[in-house]
Amino acid sequence: MRKILIPGLLLAAVLSANPAWALDSSGTPVIVTPLASRTTTASGQPIILPGKSVQVLVSTYDIAPGATLPVHRHPFPRYAYVEAGTLKVTNVESGNSNTYKTGDFIIEMIGQWHQATNIGDGPVKLLVIDQVEEGAKNTELRQ
Repeated sequence: MRKILIPGLLLAAVLSANPAWALDSSGTPVIVTPLASRTTTASGQPIILPGKSVQVLVSTYDIAPGATLPVHRHPFPRYAYVEAGTLKVTNVESGNSNTYKTGDFIIEMIGQWHQATNIGDGPVKLLVIDQVEEGAKNTELRQ
């Protein structure tokens, strides 16, 4: 028993000390690369999940070079991973902007009017994840 316990404890210590490395069930290495760990949005708001049944929506966006999305806001949390390109997001209420490039993770502002522009030479490709109240939409356009 002791011979089995010690290697198991050593493996657990190694795995907990280095969260970017794990094993699949056959012992083959699996690389885990953390992309983001935040408790606030891009504008500093705390991230709070919807109070009712949560629905997760996953979509992709392809934004052409020079394109600007209309002014909009999100009533619920939205997360985006930039697969390609360079995107400038401007909070039209405060005037503050953030620029995101390939490999960045965006935690969008909630309930604040903003817009995004592809400022690069190529398309912006986003993987977008929304957490909404079941059946709700997560984008409201400013009229």
